[in-house]
Amino acid sequence: MLLTTVLLLAVGLVMVFSASFVVAAESMGDPYYFLKRQALWTAIGLLGLFIFSRINYLALKRLSVLILLMNFVLLGLVFSPLGTTLGTEAQRWLALGPVILQPAEFSKLAFVIFTAAYMSSRSLNIRHTWTATILPLAIAFIAFVMIQIQPDMGTALVVLAGVFLVVFCAGVPVARAACLSLISIPPVAWVTMQEEYRVQRIFTFFDPWADPTGSGYQIIQSLYALGPGHIFGSGLGQGRQKLFYLPEPHNDFIFAVIGEELGFIGAVAILLLYLVIIWRGYQIAVKAPDLFSSLLAAGIIFVFGLQVLINIAVVTASMPVTGINLPLISAGGSSVFFTLISIGILLNISRYNREESALKGRST
Repeated sequence: MLLTTVLLLAVGLVMVFSASFVVAAESMGDPYYFLKRQALWTAIGLLGLFIFSRINYLALKRLSVLILLMNFVLLGLVFSPLGTTLGTEAQRWLALGPVILQPAEFSKLAFVIFTAAYMSSRSLNIRHTWTATILPLAIAFIAFVMIQIQPDMGTALVVLAGVFLVVFCAGVPVARAACLSLISIPPVAWVTMQEEYRVQRIFTFFDPWADPTGSGYQIIQSLYALGPGHIFGSGLGQGRQKLFYLPEPHNDFIFAVIGEELGFIGAVAILLLYLVIIWRGYQIAVKAPDLFSSLLAAGIIFVFGLQVLINIAVVTASMPVTGINLPLISAGGSSVFFTLISIGILLNISRYNREESALKGRST
C-alpha cells in the first residue's frame, strides 16, 4: 500500500505540473505555482502519514467525539469572516494565515472515525436498537447540510455514504439498512433540488450537447480530451485541452488530461494502482484485530474508492458533474493531506494486525 501510494503521489506531481503550468503562468505569473503548493502539501501529508502510522489507532477511538466536535467547529468557521472562496463562487475554505484549509475534506475522515468508535461501543445493542443506527446518521445529516450549503454536494454525499457504510458493516440488519436508505432518499433529493444548477447538471448529463457552450461545456471538453488520447496518448505535456479549454484541468478533471497525454494504457495503469490500494485496504479491514479498527479501515477505504469512482465517472460522462477530486493525484492541499493521514491509519491497523498474528503464532 505504501509503495502504491508513493507511485500515485509521484504521478500526481507530474500530472499537476503538466496540466497547470500554462494556466499557472497566465493567472499566477509562475508556471510552477500549483506544483510547488502540491509538493509542499505532499511533504506535509507524508509526515502526517508517518505519524499516524506509528500512533496506536485506539487513541482515535478515545478522541472520536473531540475530533467530531472539532470538525463541526471548522465547518461553522467556513461561514465566518475566516471563510474564503479562492476566486470561485463556493465558500469552502478557511484562510488561517498562510494556510488554506478545506474542512469538508477533514469531514470524510472525522465522521468515519466517530461512527466506527460509536458503532463498536460494547454497550451498544446494534441489532435490537434503532437509536444505535439512527444517531450517527442524524449527526452526519447535519454535516451533510452544512457542507452542501457551501456548496459542495459531492463531498456531502461522500461523507453521508461513508457513515452509512460503517453503520451497515457494524452488523445492522439488512432490512433496517434498506429502510434507512429509503427514508434518506427524499430529504437528500429535496436538498439537491433546492439549487437550480444541480437540476441543470442532471439534465445536462443526459444530453450535454443541448447546451455545448453552457452547462454542457465541461463534460464535452473532458470527452474531447479523452478521445484523442487513443492507446498511447499524445505524450506527456503535449495535451491541448488543458490550454484554457478544459476547466479545472489540474484538479477535478485531471484524469481527462491523463487520458489525453498518457492514453488508454496510462489511464488503465493508474486505475490498477488504485485497485491495489483498495484491495489492500479491504484486506486490512477484514483482518483487523478488533471491531473498531475493522470498521475504521472499511470506512476509510470505502470513502477513498468512492471518490475514485465518482471522479472517473464524471470525467467519462458516466454521471452528472460534481466536484470530487482524484485522490493523491488532483491538486488540492487539504485533499492530499487528509488522504495521506487516512492511509497512515490503515498502515497502523495493518501493523498491529501483523504484531498480533506474530504473538499468536509464537504462543501456539
